[in-house]
Amino acid sequence: MRASLIALSLLSIAAAPASARSTPAAVQEVIDLSQQAIGIRSVRGEGNETGRVAELFRDTLLKGGWSADDIEIVPIDDTAYLIATWPGSDPSLGPIVISAHMDVVEAKPEDWERDPFTAVVENGMLYGRGSSDTKFDAVQAMVATILLRQQGFKPKRSIVIAYSGDEETTMITSKMIAEKLKDAKLVLNVDGNSGVLDEATGKPAYWVWQGAEKTYGDFKLEVTNPGGHSSAPTDTNAIAQLSAALARIGAYRFTPEVNDITRDYFSKAADFEGDPLLAAAMRAFAKDPTDKAAIAVLRANPATIGSIGTTCVPTMIEGGHALNALPQRATGYVNCRIFPGHSKASIIAELKDVADEPALTIEEINPEYVTEADASPYDKTFVDAATKAIRASFGDVPIIASQSSGASDSMWYRALGVPSYGASGTFMKDSDGYAHGLNERVPITNIARSIDYYHVLLTELASK
Repeated sequence: MRASLIALSLLSIAAAPASARSTPAAVQEVIDLSQQAIGIRSVRGEGNETGRVAELFRDTLLKGGWSADDIEIVPIDDTAYLIATWPGSDPSLGPIVISAHMDVVEAKPEDWERDPFTAVVENGMLYGRGSSDTKFDAVQAMVATILLRQQGFKPKRSIVIAYSGDEETTMITSKMIAEKLKDAKLVLNVDGNSGVLDEATGKPAYWVWQGAEKTYGDFKLEVTNPGGHSSAPTDTNAIAQLSAALARIGAYRFTPEVNDITRDYFSKAADFEGDPLLAAAMRAFAKDPTDKAAIAVLRANPATIGSIGTTCVPTMIEGGHALNALPQRATGYVNCRIFPGHSKASIIAELKDVADEPALTIEEINPEYVTEADASPYDKTFVDAATKAIRASFGDVPIIASQSSGASDSMWYRALGVPSYGASGTFMKDSDGYAHGLNERVPITNIARSIDYYHVLLTELASK
């Protein structure tokens, strides 16, 4: 039964527009290799098999023409990372890096319709943990690079495949890889789909490249008092003081702002917004980020509030030690998503001003897992190459810049001054976006065109 379902899916792929650069064998290899990778449980903790994913990819690259000396697998704690280099003709030039991650978030089989670690192909979709985040994308980019090499391309710049092993958790390997590749010209991060398919027709609607990410920050806020018996209350009360401070922070709104990436996003994405009021606000904000009416509309929408500036929200509280005692300690936690260009220290200072409580202390927790990074430049070389690649493979679809409110391996490169761009060749419907969720899936009907996209993109970038 499963074989017949795969056959049906391949028929739908064959019905797609003919490809000038990909091959049926390459398309099948993407499917087969993705299924094998998804079947390996690369989840942090006991039984983590991320190293096996790295070995699978290494063996594939060796068969594809890579030398063993050009492939490195480095075990770190319970995980590992992979770096594979295709040497260019001019070693003095910074390489083009293809970035992805091999680990996935946990998935409980009892909650899924299918075993999350047994890849299944049904009706043109690949199901399994890591299908959309991001083993399929990692495989697709790798197979496209192998095919490019086998077809005789000679890169001037080296092309480096750099896949981390703990992007979903500590990002220790992510940071290590970026340090090793800090001489790179630019990074193509294929983590997650970049293209959007029309919900009704299933055809490519637009393609989004990611040039910036907000900085993640968790902050601990605390007030301490001597305490005492509850029958003799004092003018200071740790819980009351903290509560008032958190209320002020919760009501506070940071100054709205734009950069080249978000300005491009708001001005172009407005064309695809069905709500006329929201679309008008997006265009108005792109022109004038001080437009109060536009700001009010964008702040009221969960999909856009995070795009117009820094956000900080209280997320947890704890305090007191007995029902009949004055609290000696009250602690709260605030989560911030910081607009690129602002340091965590500056945000802490702003939070202190807003809290307006002298007894309050603020400190960052887990700072080693997240770094500060500015937006990547709106680089014409990259944008022109990506535009040419998308248009050659998917037609005359709109191309939009974007900024993410989440975090990826890109931040570690950007923190070192290396431009990194989210630039996957995968297209999918918004309604199929189940990354980190139940029944994760990705369409496989556009593999041939995605391979073509990488062919053009890498040829353009590695030849200069």
